[in-house]
Amino acid sequence: MEHQVYVPAPASRLRAALADPARVARAVPGLQQDPSAEPGTGRLKVRIGSHSITYRGSLRVTARADGSYAVDGDAGEARGTGTVKLALTLRLAATDEGGSTVTVTGTASAAGRLAELPADAVESAATRLLNRFVEALAEETPDSGSASDEPPPSVFETEVPPPSLAPDPVEEPLPEIFAEAAHARRTMIGRSAEEVDHAPPRGRYAPVPAPQTVAATSALRWAAPAAALALASAIVVTRALRRRR
Repeated sequence: MEHQVYVPAPASRLRAALADPARVARAVPGLQQDPSAEPGTGRLKVRIGSHSITYRGSLRVTARADGSYAVDGDAGEARGTGTVKLALTLRLAATDEGGSTVTVTGTASAAGRLAELPADAVESAATRLLNRFVEALAEETPDSGSASDEPPPSVFETEVPPPSLAPDPVEEPLPEIFAEAAHARRTMIGRSAEEVDHAPPRGRYAPVPAPQTVAATSALRWAAPAAALALASAIVVTRALRRRR
């Protein structure tokens, strides 16, 4: 097989990624690595047309003296006896636009379910897998350590916001009424919030009490004895008239 892929990334980035087995393994699309195994070892599900085959194996990349890279892989079906072996060569070349071309040549052999599928469907799936692999290599970057070497800010360097009742320094001060109300609320120590919220206002803002009806009270005070006296007189007169008869 022979296939060429263009990526808008310098060849130096691709060479740095190919020299790191962990970054190579991350670039393989869909590879589920085994946590206790070397990078590039794990499970890979390959979709070919309407078929899906899961393989378990490993992939290795080796740099050659001529600047090319050898890619060797072997895997077996997770549910079956079929096998796949790869022996590929990658050659990198820089382009005038600042990108790179990766030329892939080599051979692949398969047995089992993959060998029973149409050749054009297998070739299409292999081409798609190679394109995604090279594109992922171009996007790979070295593992970064800590995001920043600077120590976290101290709590003493943190700006403390002003109290909610204090006026905003960039705005006009609160009116006198609101300032006095805030001061009165802050000085009501020992009283619950419910008492403060529902307590009647005092001082200059307390409501004026209704005037007391002194005259009406005095009139009622003298009316009761007068009524009792009139009633007693009526009873005496009535008894006197009965005796004369």
